[in-house]
Amino acid sequence: MSDELKIPGLRYLALLQLLRTAESLWNASRVFFAQWELSPSQFNVLNLLHQKTTGSTQIDLSRDLIMHRSNVTGLVDRLEKRGLVKRTDDSTDRRAYRVVLTPEGNRLLAEILPHYYAAAEEVWNDLSPGRTDELLADLAAVSANAGKITKNPNTTK
Repeated sequence: MSDELKIPGLRYLALLQLLRTAESLWNASRVFFAQWELSPSQFNVLNLLHQKTTGSTQIDLSRDLIMHRSNVTGLVDRLEKRGLVKRTDDSTDRRAYRVVLTPEGNRLLAEILPHYYAAAEEVWNDLSPGRTDELLADLAAVSANAGKITKNPNTTK
């Protein structure tokens, strides 16, 4: 058995391009949301809460956002200071709070969403709906494969 390194193939190049694309999208999001003095993560919190009319616990937000609870606490703190969200007592768990959008948060989101949806369409502009559907399936498969590695990192040795 040889100790030579294999030359990466097209799948490796596709992985690099996917990472570059994610970085480009993140940077574009930062610039886009700066118009409203929001970070992409702050927008994601507002958008998630918009979809959950009864609000969400910070633990659930951390799961939905795929980030540590302490990061969610900071996001919610900053959004609360701006009057965009508020913490309310959770009627089912006295140890927890529910985070809900305020009327000001709803107003801001209503202002942002049409522009956000238009920008999302622009990002996908050169791809047909059929190709976009295929790409969604492919990305879901790549994500599932990456998830397997995080569950058992020794499988690649």
